[in-house]
Formats: sequence, structure tokens, C-alpha cells
Amino acid sequence: MQPIINSQLPEFKVQAYHNGSFKTVTTNDVLGKWAIFFFYPADFTFVCPTELEDMANKYAKFQELGVEVYSVSTDTHFVHKAWHDASETIRKIKYPMLADPTGALSRAFGVLIEEDGLAYRGTFLVNPEGQIKITEIHDNGIGRNADELLRKVEAAQFVAAHPNEVCPAKWKKGDATLKPSIDLVGKI
Repeated sequence: MQPIINSQLPEFKVQAYHNGSFKTVTTNDVLGKWAIFFFYPADFTFVCPTELEDMANKYAKFQELGVEVYSVSTDTHFVHKAWHDASETIRKIKYPMLADPTGALSRAFGVLIEEDGLAYRGTFLVNPEGQIKITEIHDNGIGRNADELLRKVEAAQFVAAHPNEVCPAKWKKGDATLKPSIDLVGKI
């Protein structure tokens, strides 16, 4: 397996359901800003709407950080619209819902369950240069937490802006960071 951290965002072109209409989203739409790809198994399921609602509730905070959120499943954009129309929870979503019915995008990110045609719960943070900086993959029975993802995004953005500093465990915006040097070795 090749490491995915610092690898380049794969080339893609998919359909999406976003703000009441269908649109095409490509790699070029993502470059130049921070982006989260939030893979989930399927529409009309159980854990998925709780995660997507959690992300919807935090979407404004991600936007304040200059981050676009893209949810992705192997459903079509038509199914995304139908779920949006049928579910009060999913109607809260303001971010693009990417359709990956061929599994090409899920496969490129390493989250496709080939025998099921579904994705694992995979979260990927991509920087403006198109490099993957954070990845987290869960088995499908384990839901994610948007607050923890926000914290990680803030840490990634801090490190990008301050390349000589690192964020320790449980770091939150405004907390002290570390400046790696020989003087710190054995003192933490």
C-alpha cells in the first residue's frame, strides 16, 4: 500500500446534488481551497444521516475556515435528491452531495468495498494545493464527529501557516504549539 498522506487528489469528474440542482464537480473545482471529502456507505440508511446532519450543523464553521465539504456515496445524484426531498434531516445539508455510482472516486481514495459497491466511512482533508493532509477511515458501524474534524482542520491549517511548529495532542485553536528542536528531545 502506498501512503495516502501528502499524495495528490485524484483526477475526477462526478455529478452532484447541491442546493436544489444538479451540477458537475471536478478536481479543478476543488483546487485552490481546503476541502473535505466525506465518504459514507449509502443514502436512506441509519448512521449516515446522523453523520451528514452533524456535518450540516457545522457547515458554517467549516465555511468560515475556507473549507468546502463534499459528501460522497456510491448513490446517484438522483438518489441524493430523492433522499433530500424525503428526509427532514437531509434537507439541512447545504454542501454538495457527490454521486459516485461507478465507485471510481471511492476506489481512488481507497474506501470502496468492492463486493458491496459501497464506501467505508472515509474522511479526507485536502489542502489548496491538492495534497491529502488528513485521512480517517472507519468501519461502517462507527460514526464520526464533526467537532473533532473541525479541530483537526484548524490544526492542519495552523501547521500549513506555521511550518516550524507542530500541534500536540488535543490541541485547540489558541493553545500552545511546539517548535521541534534538539532542546525538546526527552523534555516532553
